[in-house]
Amino acid sequence: MALAAVFLIVCLLAVPAAHGVDHIVGGSSGWNQGVDFTTWASNEKFVVGDNLIFNYGSSHSVDEVSQSDYSSCTAGNALTAYTGGQNTVALKKSGPMYFLCPSFGHCGGGMKLGITVADASTPTTPATPTAKPPGTPASPSTPKDDSPSGAIGGSGYINKLVLGVSIVLAGLMGFMS
Repeated sequence: MALAAVFLIVCLLAVPAAHGVDHIVGGSSGWNQGVDFTTWASNEKFVVGDNLIFNYGSSHSVDEVSQSDYSSCTAGNALTAYTGGQNTVALKKSGPMYFLCPSFGHCGGGMKLGITVADASTPTTPATPTAKPPGTPASPSTPKDDSPSGAIGGSGYINKLVLGVSIVLAGLMGFMS
């Protein structure tokens, strides 16, 4: 019986170390004109392994661009171009990333997104790149722990794990007596 208890504890502790979060760009408004993407991004925490999900209509698309093209709203030099109305962009490496809508006038109207992706082992980093385009007001960034309760790193996971193990051990002790 003790071997079964040890096996159960090992199984409970062998959960994945972390899993990515899907960030729907612009929240419920999606990738559209009139959305303040700087404010939206300041309330998110982007980590390697997460995904950006762009949802948009037929008048838009998404280009990943360089910092200088982002700052000047220059379309046509996309590092990667996305079309089709919904795209998932995997955040595979840490550092700044820049996106814009290449439709005429959309980027100039604010349809652009700059983020900083943190390394998975970095506890907290700013959500937006430190280089702001000219004329962009600074906005305070309050890191938000939007990790699911099942992600390692959140105290909710640890508390649930300890509670679960305690319940299992208490049940086994009661069963054995």
